[in-house]
Formats: sequence, C-alpha cells, structure tokens
Amino acid sequence: MSFIYKVCKKDEWTKAIEKGFYIGSEVDIKDGYIHFSTQEQLKETLEKHFKGQDNLIIISFRIIDLADDLRWESARNNDLFPHYYGRIETNRASTIYPLELGVDGIQKFPKNFFS
Repeated sequence: MSFIYKVCKKDEWTKAIEKGFYIGSEVDIKDGYIHFSTQEQLKETLEKHFKGQDNLIIISFRIIDLADDLRWESARNNDLFPHYYGRIETNRASTIYPLELGVDGIQKFPKNFFS
C-alpha cells in the first residue's frame, strides 16, 4: 500500500489550497486529527459518513509523504485507520478524484479508481 485517501468537500479543499495547508474538516478538528482511509476502507467510509452529500472529492496522499505525523489506530470494526496529527501542506496531495452522487444517495467512484 502506497496511498491513503481523504474524503472532503470541494470547497473545503479549495480554501485549503488558498492557505497552502489543510487542517481537516469540522470532525477532524474536533477529534484532533485528520481522518484518512485506505482504498479498501473508502467504500464503507463514504456509506457511513458521507451518504447523500454531494460536491465531494477524494484526495490521495503518498504514505511516505505523511509518515512523520501519521499514526495507524484502531477504529471502525477494529481496523487500523490512518490518522494524521497536524496540518498538511496542500502540495503534498497526489491526485484529486471527483465523486458523483448517485440517485441512491451513494457516491460513485471514478472509473478505474480501483484498478
């Protein structure tokens, strides 16, 4: 595994780019760290925390670029989730993927996302 993923609103990321760094969503700030998921965890993360929300993106980050402040901690289903403690310079983002909201209220991943 080389990448971890952050789901957030497009405008939240746009504001972060203007500042040059990302401090996380409201939930992240409240919890004291930025929530990430592995690719395998993303589908359940979207269904559990983002169902019905539109204007979302997935941002990939290379694990090696965040290693200093990244911790793997037990969370949902006792899985280890990547949690980042600190702010992230937006230029560390690798790829940004748009998400489309389906009629069922569940986001649709871009084609070839899981290939």
